[in-house]
Amino acid sequence: MKLNIQNPIIFFDLETTGIDVAKDRIVELCYIKLFPNGNEESKSMRINPGMPIPKQSSDVHGIYDEDVVDCPQFKDIAAELYKTFETCDLAGFNSNKFDIPLLCEEFLRCGYDFDVSKRKCIDVQNIYHKLERRTLIAAYKYYCGKDLENAHSAFADTRATLEVLEAQLDKYPADLQNDVKFLAEYSMMNKNVDFAGRIIKNDNDVEVFNFGKHKGKPVVEVLRREPSFYSWMMQGDFPQNTKQVLTRLYLQSKNK
Repeated sequence: MKLNIQNPIIFFDLETTGIDVAKDRIVELCYIKLFPNGNEESKSMRINPGMPIPKQSSDVHGIYDEDVVDCPQFKDIAAELYKTFETCDLAGFNSNKFDIPLLCEEFLRCGYDFDVSKRKCIDVQNIYHKLERRTLIAAYKYYCGKDLENAHSAFADTRATLEVLEAQLDKYPADLQNDVKFLAEYSMMNKNVDFAGRIIKNDNDVEVFNFGKHKGKPVVEVLRREPSFYSWMMQGDFPQNTKQVLTRLYLQSKNK
C-alpha cells in the first residue's frame, strides 16, 4: 500500500561518528523525499564530520576518515539541506530517538532553528517494536520477504525503511491508518518535549522533568522556585535542543 500523504515527507537515515546526539557528527546522510503528486526525489551525500571517525563506528557503516576527507562539512551544505527539509514531515527507523535529534543538533550549531514541533514525525521502528519487536534487517525480511543487502549503508536502510512502512500498512489495516498524522502519533513511545526526552508531557499535557531530583515535577514551577536549576542545565552537557526547550519554558516561568 502506497503511503497517503498531503504534505511532502522525507525518509532519511544518518551514518555518524557515534551515538551521542550532543557530541557526535554526521558522516553520511541519505534521503528520499515523497511529494503528494507521487513524485520522488532522493539524494545521498558523504559529510566530513570535522573529527576522527572512531574505528568502532567505521566497522559498522564502513566509512573511514579517508573516505570523507575531501567531502564538505555540514556547515557547507546546511543552507541547501535546510531548504530541502523545511516544512516537510519526517520519517525514519529509530529516527525520533536518534536521527532527528542529531540532525537538529547539526542545524542548531550552524544557526538554523530546525523546529519540528509543527511537523509529523513517523518512527517506523516504534511501529515495528509495538507490533513485532525486531530489527530493521528482520523487519525487511518479515514484511518485504527480502534480505537487506548492504545493511548499515544509509541509502539501503532508507529505502528499506520506506518499503517496510508501506508493507506495514498492508499487513495491519485494522491497526494502522494510511495517514501521516496517525502514524506519527502511533510511532511515539513517549510524549517528549525535547528530542532527548529530558522533558516530557505528563497525562495532563504539562511539561515535566523526566530525570534527576525533579523528575515528574512541572518544569515551569521548578524553574520559578529554583532558577539556579536552569543555569545548571544550561552550563551542563545537555543537547542544544534540550537547552532550547528549557529556555522557552524558563521564559514562561518568568512571565508567570
